[in-house]
Amino acid sequence: MDILWILWMLPAALAVEETLMDSTTATAELGWTVYPSSGVSESSSWEEVSGYDENMNTIRTYQVCNVFDNNQNNWVRTKYIRRRGAQRIHVEMKFSVRDCSSIPNVPGSCKETFNLYYYESDADTANKVSPPWMENPWVKVDTIAADESFSQVDLGGRVMKINTEVRSFGPVSRQGFYLAFQDYGGCMSLIAVRVFYRKCPRVIQNGAIFQETLSGAESTSLVAARGVCVPNAEEVDVPIKLYCNGEGEWMVPIGRCMCKAGHESVDNGTVCRACQYGFFKPTQGDDACLQCPMNSRTTNEGATTCVCRNGYYRTDSDPLQMPCTTIPSAPQNVISSVNETSLMLEWTPPREGGGREDVVYNIICKSCGAGRGGCTRCGDNVQFVPRQLGLIEPRVYISDLLAHTQYTFEIQAVNGVSDQSPYSPHYSAVNITTNQAAPSAVSIMHQVSRTVDSITLSWSQPDQPNGVILDYELQYYEKDQTEYNSSVVRSQTNTAVIRGLKPGAIYVFQVRARTVAGFGRYSGKMYFQTMTEEEYNTSVQEKLPLIIGSAAAGLVFLIAVVVIIIVCNRRGFERADSEYTDKLQHYTSGHMTPGMKIYIDPFTYEDPNEAVREFAKEIDISCVKIEQVIGAGEFGEVCSGNLKLPGKREMFVAIKTLKSGYTEKQRRDFLSEASIMGQFDHPNVIHLEGVVTKSSPVMIVTEFMENGSLDSFLRQNDGQFTVIQLVGMLRGIASGMKYLSDMNYVHRDLAARNILVNSNLVCKVSDFGLSRFLEDDTSDPTYTSALGGKIPIRWTAPEAIQYRKFTSASDVWSYGIVMWEVMSYGERPYWDMTNQDVINAIEQDYRLPPPMDCPSALHQLMLDCWQKERNNRPKFSQIVNNLDKMIRNPNSLKAMTPLSSGVHLPLLDRSVPDFSSFSTVDDWLDAIKMGQYKENFASANFTSFDVVSQMTMDDILRVGVTLGGHQKKILNSVQMMRAQMNQIQSVEV
Repeated sequence: MDILWILWMLPAALAVEETLMDSTTATAELGWTVYPSSGVSESSSWEEVSGYDENMNTIRTYQVCNVFDNNQNNWVRTKYIRRRGAQRIHVEMKFSVRDCSSIPNVPGSCKETFNLYYYESDADTANKVSPPWMENPWVKVDTIAADESFSQVDLGGRVMKINTEVRSFGPVSRQGFYLAFQDYGGCMSLIAVRVFYRKCPRVIQNGAIFQETLSGAESTSLVAARGVCVPNAEEVDVPIKLYCNGEGEWMVPIGRCMCKAGHESVDNGTVCRACQYGFFKPTQGDDACLQCPMNSRTTNEGATTCVCRNGYYRTDSDPLQMPCTTIPSAPQNVISSVNETSLMLEWTPPREGGGREDVVYNIICKSCGAGRGGCTRCGDNVQFVPRQLGLIEPRVYISDLLAHTQYTFEIQAVNGVSDQSPYSPHYSAVNITTNQAAPSAVSIMHQVSRTVDSITLSWSQPDQPNGVILDYELQYYEKDQTEYNSSVVRSQTNTAVIRGLKPGAIYVFQVRARTVAGFGRYSGKMYFQTMTEEEYNTSVQEKLPLIIGSAAAGLVFLIAVVVIIIVCNRRGFERADSEYTDKLQHYTSGHMTPGMKIYIDPFTYEDPNEAVREFAKEIDISCVKIEQVIGAGEFGEVCSGNLKLPGKREMFVAIKTLKSGYTEKQRRDFLSEASIMGQFDHPNVIHLEGVVTKSSPVMIVTEFMENGSLDSFLRQNDGQFTVIQLVGMLRGIASGMKYLSDMNYVHRDLAARNILVNSNLVCKVSDFGLSRFLEDDTSDPTYTSALGGKIPIRWTAPEAIQYRKFTSASDVWSYGIVMWEVMSYGERPYWDMTNQDVINAIEQDYRLPPPMDCPSALHQLMLDCWQKERNNRPKFSQIVNNLDKMIRNPNSLKAMTPLSSGVHLPLLDRSVPDFSSFSTVDDWLDAIKMGQYKENFASANFTSFDVVSQMTMDDILRVGVTLGGHQKKILNSVQMMRAQMNQIQSVEV
């Protein structure tokens, strides 16, 4: 009942009627067959006569009127009628019947009705006796009664009243049929007979074309018709259908078609017209085309988006309806306020924001000397509050500048599209000169020696002396006492001997420097202990033989020293310390490992060539034989070859060459890597064999690593190593970094591309060329411009990006990224996210999810390395110990990583729903609004969650997802699915 109600309530299209036979169109006798024939009974059978219809047109009719004889059985049969595929036949009959009561002396057998029959046949085979004139084999349709009968007669004849009745029958299945009309005692005239069938017409409805469809065999039948979308439209949700009922009317529309992107619906939804020039439509639907937003245009009809005009841009997150925007103009009205070596900069926003509201500011600091050498970027020591890049408010506080120094500060205005512009950001510049200021604090203090009552200390010069250091003030007191009980010692040099101390006591020491501007700040508190009497006596007994044995040599040495001092004094050499006092590799105690060397920055040398001579061995060029070029470096070609030193076996080496036409600065920067590398000696740090500086080309010769860089090596051997082997590689890298950290060396660019692998899978830290942090002309997209040079954003700790704070803790962050690279076999960290997206995500406490099959212990160690607070990150020594424990206990590497929680969130779209709430991949695609790719996934056999969870970016491209935003959304959803599946598996275990 409900379905019938729905059918009647829905609007229907008008039916089309196809006529199979119409007696009114006959131009001669109809020639139908009658029974009984006239030869049997002159007055008992139907008779064909000419007559008139209601419009007085001449027609052929059949009439019969034999009411005075009982038991009448008069038949008239039409000619053969072909059904032409129709299943239900309709018969329209026009007839007149005389009222029996108007006939005088009429018997009781008079009738005012007649019967309608049909008989099916595949051919015209009927004759006068076949089929028999009886109800079987004829099929009765109905008894036809007149609504009105006539009774009056005038001189012109009868005054007839014409009745019209329509009957239908079916189903019919043979090629054709006959109709028969039976009179059994009436006086009537069969004026016209029309035989027809009905069909639903061709229509365009709901954006689809439906062809003519024959009605069903029964009056209640519904015949389904599949629609075809009009050109430039496509189905939505389900296949589109209409149903043709038994009366030839369309009913029950299901589904619909919508115009594709770039096309709009016109002419009542019958046409999908391409958007005209200057208009676009980004998605499928009934919406009209939109006019291109300001500063954009289309290049063709049917556009799905408008491209920005030259000089205007749109970000990935900008709506397509948003006008294209451009970069902002320069900030205005810069005001500077200098206070000694600090500076407050304030400005007003640019006159033009480029049409955007996301304008922020960057500060470029340049130090300008008095000479004509130009300005250079400020060093890492300069502090910016709240930050140097991405300032929201138009002000910044800058400190730790050098005294009596001229600076230039450029205030850049940037917005969301600045990185798309080929032009540099607009900026306003201000020149300032700092005032006289006290020196900065001393950064580190070392214990040189100690006795029972004295301690000898040395310290480095302040990073910013801000003038000539006049002297140092050393403050000290016993640990258990307060600063009010402290004593003070003055020293003209950066060393001092503190006497009169208690045996075995711990003392607190602080030192500060003085210039003409006054004292600087005290250094941090350092704790040193004098010897006990027992320690001193033991030390003397152990050294007594050596003292006696070397007394004579000491006397000679003392005489020589006296002579040298006399000579030096004669030459006017009055300095108490060596020229390189601050560059000495001190042997320290306390927090440093005894006997551990401290790294010396070669750029602290006035003559960098001196650092090369001190730390790198010169090799005669005749000992080096270049075999082949294996790559290109920053300064020239990288080659492989052989090194044959006198008295040693020939060895295979890597050779970096300096390209011809170099500048002196390029030569200095090139050789600085050798000055750095030559200070290191560790099995997990690349070994320097020597340099060639006295011949051309200039070369750096190192040990050769057969398997090249770690990232390429892993990608070439994806899935080929066991977890233990991978952990072994990570352990080697951590060991090398521990060694460098202990030497106070900060790498700044720790990444898998800068780790080399030899034939035994030993990994060694390499690439100590820090010049990339001093230059801005590299085209490598790995390194993004920031103050002070280029920064590898994806590998760099947040404090190093924002504040240029590079420390061993920032190297630990980078090591966590290297761990992720190793466990993912060289996959690119953060995939195809932009560098700005990475910065924003890290700031919001998102972290990389575990790579596939990554043990939970390793991912947890990665998360520890990515602690936002750098002091909470593990030291490299702790990392080495953790990895050693894992190697000794392989069972700890079997648990896979569950989905992390808390601050360590996976770097994924957190709006992605839990895949387990869906029964099919299609449902999941709908939930993430990527339903348009259902057929793509199905045709590529990505039909189960197990298969989809293993998809890579290559798989997503192969499926046919070409839009960058869609690729990112699907990849993030797949990564979330993989993490959720790992969590489920971990719980089950």
